[in-house]
Amino acid sequence: MLTYITRRLLAMIPMLIAVSFISFVIIQLPEGDYLTTLQAVQGTSGGGMTNEQAQLLRERYGLNEPFLTQYWKWISGFPRGDFGYSYEWSSDVWPLIDDRVWYTILVGGCSILVMLVMSIPIGIYSATHKYSLGDTLLSALAFVGLSIPGFLLALIWLYIGGILLRLDVMGEVSKQYLTAPMSLAKAWDYFVHLWPPAIILGLASTAQLMRIMRNGMLDTLNQQYVMTARAKGLTERKVINKYVVRSALNPVVSVVAMEIPKIISSSILIGVVMSVPTTGPLFLRSLQNQDMYVAGTFLLMMSLMLLASNLIADLILGWLDPRIVYS
Repeated sequence: MLTYITRRLLAMIPMLIAVSFISFVIIQLPEGDYLTTLQAVQGTSGGGMTNEQAQLLRERYGLNEPFLTQYWKWISGFPRGDFGYSYEWSSDVWPLIDDRVWYTILVGGCSILVMLVMSIPIGIYSATHKYSLGDTLLSALAFVGLSIPGFLLALIWLYIGGILLRLDVMGEVSKQYLTAPMSLAKAWDYFVHLWPPAIILGLASTAQLMRIMRNGMLDTLNQQYVMTARAKGLTERKVINKYVVRSALNPVVSVVAMEIPKIISSSILIGVVMSVPTTGPLFLRSLQNQDMYVAGTFLLMMSLMLLASNLIADLILGWLDPRIVYS
């Protein structure tokens, strides 16, 4: 097992290098650079810099250097934690995105917890009560959950929580705690603000996982070893929990690992709508302003999350299914 984990971790290095190169190429595809965008924005307000001033700034920041030189300057700083410089914010990239990355991971982890806690029990109930009224209603709710985009759910929550219930639903904490020192009240307020975006991010995937869990259990219930377990006199509850559920969890774990990119991409719009400090708003702004090192670092972090989640999913599958052997 240790050899397998080491091999997978080492394989991530060339994969991340390839992702960083492709991301850098895509970010550089639009014509112009950050200063071109800045000139256009300033021009709309009646001001702006001359082409000569912009050229001097390009020489200062190295924006006029060849593509490979800029790319090497970026990735050569990775081993020492240097992910480049943000032209818009006049700051190193990592201090700028540090808190946002960890907050996104926290919200994503909570959304995965919401997905699992809701989808697995509902999927078990639907499979063991096939075609019942409860199964029909839950299936209908699942299709409704799949059809409603996350940003629309965020807007609905803002209306219900902010207007009808008059709650402070924007941001990561309420306004009165923004500058307050950490306390039990502030920690609870942070916790309360954390779950709405996590639930919204997890709802669409919950509907999908519920159907996968239900179909997996229905398929497993007809397997020969399940019939054999029943013939040995095991109770139905033990047959379901020990054999059927464990086998049906395999596709659920695989799908959860693949849901990580969807959660991260959905957090962009939800972060903008709910004003929460996920990577989304800053990532979107860096793309609009062609702040290439910020955008490239975000894409690299998303890829790292995906690779790490797939590794964790493979390890969980090996624990769930004894037929899987890592050698």
